[in-house]
Amino acid sequence: MSAFVTHGGRLDEACAHFGGDPADWLDLSTGINPCSWPGVDAIQLDWRALPDTGALRRLEEAAAAHFGADPALCCAVPGSEAGLRALGRILDMPARHVPLAYGTYAKAFTSPPPDHTGPTALIVANPNNPDGMLHPREYLLSALERQERDGGWLIADEAFADCHRDASIAGDVANGRNLVVTRSFGKFFGLAGVRLGFVLAPAPLLAELRKLQGDWPVCSAALAFGSEAYIDRRWIEKARTDLPERARRLDAVLTRHGLEPTGACPLFRLVEIPNAIGLFSSLAQAHILTRPFANHPRLLRFGLPADGMQLARLDAALTCWFRDA
Repeated sequence: MSAFVTHGGRLDEACAHFGGDPADWLDLSTGINPCSWPGVDAIQLDWRALPDTGALRRLEEAAAAHFGADPALCCAVPGSEAGLRALGRILDMPARHVPLAYGTYAKAFTSPPPDHTGPTALIVANPNNPDGMLHPREYLLSALERQERDGGWLIADEAFADCHRDASIAGDVANGRNLVVTRSFGKFFGLAGVRLGFVLAPAPLLAELRKLQGDWPVCSAALAFGSEAYIDRRWIEKARTDLPERARRLDAVLTRHGLEPTGACPLFRLVEIPNAIGLFSSLAQAHILTRPFANHPRLLRFGLPADGMQLARLDAALTCWFRDA
């Protein structure tokens, strides 16, 4: 099970353990939009040229406009995970976060010892992964004030925030504030392989981040795809409407089988079941990959099926499990 409890995906390990080819599998192990932004097919890339600095500026401006943030305080990174790991090095302080959270937090930051009295960073994912808990802006801004009084920082991980504009505090990032916001491109736009994310932070911290990353922080594909996707308002608004509806359909299937889905994020649902590992294995035998969690044997996360056929396939596999359990 160790191959499947760190990140979603891992179809190569799934094939090795349970058989089949990647094309045989329904991958519900991630929180990635299964209906990706279609504009990539129309973009021609010149892979012979180095990434252009002007293109990087345009990408950051387009992304910042989408976030409602200051473009001067927006820095592209090769995935939000890479941004978090870089922040751990730059801030160089222990960090606190809820126990059920994205595993990279514990890898990027050390935990404060029980007798620690110095400043700490507080990492709050909004919405949280994997339980989908969504905090209002007021909660985060109050947490920021407490952190600043103690000389610490607030890191708001908004990797899944694109469907929750009213909860985002990206626009509150400013010079002189101890606030960092991280954002992800691949999850909402369904293009995780592009490896693109953003760090929004005060200028001195961003200067350290840019120094750490060098002159070409992201590849030409990330520059081109991100710049066009973030200005595609029609697709963005349609996705914001469609994703919650798809999530409601997933909820209906899970609920029909006696599972209680939780979470505000429409890209995934978490369920609690006494034998979550058994359900994971049964679904994997049917070549459906879900997401179990280390140290939480009762929890299983379901990503969003792309269409009715995928949802029906999940429904049938759940029927078999509960009939035979």
